[in-house]
Amino acid sequence: MQSVVEFDNVGLRYGTGTEALTDISFTLYPGSFYFLTGASGAGKTSLLKLLYLAHRPSRGSIRMFDQDAVTLPRERMPGFRRRIGVVFQDFRLVPHLSTFDNIALPLRIAGIQEKDLQNPVSEMLNWIGLTDREHARPATLSGGEQQRVAIARAVIGRPEILVADEPTGNVDPDMARRLLQLFAALNKLGTTIVVATHDIHLLQEIENAQMMRLDAGRLADPTGSLRHPPKPLVLKS
Repeated sequence: MQSVVEFDNVGLRYGTGTEALTDISFTLYPGSFYFLTGASGAGKTSLLKLLYLAHRPSRGSIRMFDQDAVTLPRERMPGFRRRIGVVFQDFRLVPHLSTFDNIALPLRIAGIQEKDLQNPVSEMLNWIGLTDREHARPATLSGGEQQRVAIARAVIGRPEILVADEPTGNVDPDMARRLLQLFAALNKLGTTIVVATHDIHLLQEIENAQMMRLDAGRLADPTGSLRHPPKPLVLKS
């Protein structure tokens, strides 16, 4: 099976400090679901930043979509990033845009015509339970509502990879399960999903999910799987 992401002996260092990530090697397959766990400071957010191309590694190689992501020319980066959906821990909604327009943003960037936006955005608003807040600006939304908008924006374009940093951290348990169901539905359509979480109870919510665990910047027990893994996580020796 063709991989969608390959990390080979990757290290990441901020400035002149010690490495935040050390000797990270793994392969992710299309249509697989991974939970990324580890204690605070283990390197989860740093690894996600490499996955959504916010940083380049200090060493090692990263291949995405069968291309070298480390040496990717700057002019090709926007097109590459459009294939990756991101749910940030701090939401990063556009403050002057409404809920509707924040969710519609990836479709507009992709060139979808205005007449074709209403149905998919309305369906997403209904799914996340914010139909009555479609005209609201982010500053008037609660933290949980902003989180739901951020997730809807990340998934509406059906990205090939979805990267989510603590996506259920600001919602109640029922909404957390509902959002995970949305991720699972997207996953069944072929999207590779990586969810960083501290909540180990989420791990049993997704059938066929696998787990990666970081410990002090290193991948630990990377083949540890959950229920019925469709494909084992492949490590490079």
